[in-house]
Amino acid sequence: MLKTLTARKQLTSDASLTIRFAAPDDEPALTRLAALDSSRAPRGAVLVADVGDETWAALSLDDGHSVSDPFRPASEAVWMLAERARQLKTERRGRMQRLPRVWPVGA
Repeated sequence: MLKTLTARKQLTSDASLTIRFAAPDDEPALTRLAALDSSRAPRGAVLVADVGDETWAALSLDDGHSVSDPFRPASEAVWMLAERARQLKTERRGRMQRLPRVWPVGA
């Protein structure tokens, strides 16, 4: 089982990256990413990067805290989340409080 968990996963050519706002049902995935990343889960308004049906990275729009799966090639996903966060902050100046928010347990 350890070998399965620690094996590096490669992105397949047909996998697509989806950036979206986290919803309350994403809390288990955020908590799992935080545990893998030895960090706390992002909280507040959070963007997540999904590849296929798995969440690879997440970034809080409130404080910029990010987590990612260290066993996946997720650095580009984190960069794309940061770029999207920058765009949203520019577009939504003064309206960030209306974004959906999550508060994972233990965050």
